[in-house]
Formats: sequence, structure tokens, C-alpha cells
Amino acid sequence: MNAYLTLGMAALVALSVVAIGLAIFYRRRLDRRAGSLHVLLQLADRLEADLKTCRTGLQQAHAVMSVNPDQPASGEKEARQAIDAGLRSLLQQRIWIRDKAPRASQEQLDQAVHAMNETRDRLRPLLAALDDAQHELDSAMREHIRRDYEA
Repeated sequence: MNAYLTLGMAALVALSVVAIGLAIFYRRRLDRRAGSLHVLLQLADRLEADLKTCRTGLQQAHAVMSVNPDQPASGEKEARQAIDAGLRSLLQQRIWIRDKAPRASQEQLDQAVHAMNETRDRLRPLLAALDDAQHELDSAMREHIRRDYEA
């Protein structure tokens, strides 16, 4: 009877170790999914902010350069359409996150995070160039106003 008790205890310990191992594995898997979803939502928020910043910067630049700020300049319409297309694409991504992400595989979540990061990486130099152009335009306008004031 003592051998059966020892064998039973060993089996119980082995099952406990397996159960704890499985619990840790599933917990890590759930944590990774939750982390991926959190990162994906943060990236979507940042990308939206970047696109809106870009839209505002372009509107300001066109308003300063335009003879009539109420009428769009020649390139303004195309720029506005490009930014609106980016925002629509982001909306589609948010709908995917809402509808599909809870059942998506970890690989699909990782691909979505990667795609969103790539989009932000492509947008970052454009935002920097727009910011530089805005500063140069502001400097030129200040110089123009100073010259008019002195004349």
C-alpha cells in the first residue's frame, strides 16, 4: 500500500507541475495578445494624431501662401485627399481591430502592429519636412512683414 501511495503522490506532483506549466504558458500567451492589442491601439491613436497634425500643417501652409485663403490652392486639394484617404484607411484598421482582433491569431496581430509601425515610419519624414517648411514659411513671412514695415 505504501508503494501505491508513493506512486499516487508522484503522479499528483507531476500533474500539478504540468498544470502549472500550462497555466503559465496560457497566461503568457494572453499577456502577449493583450500587449499586442494595446500597442496596436496606441499606434492607431498616434497615427491618427500624425495625420491630423499633417492636415493642420498643410492647411496653415496653404492659407499663408494663398492669395485667397478661402479658396483651395492647386496642390491643397490633392494633399487633403491623400490625408483623408489615410484617415479612412485608419478607420478601416480600427474597425478590423474592433471586429476581428479579439479572434485574430497572434501572427495576424503582429502583422497589424508591423504594418502600422511601417506607416508611421513612412509618415515621420513627411511630418518633419512639413514642420521644416512651416518654419521656413513663417520666417519668410516675418521677413516680408518687417520689410513692409520698414518701407
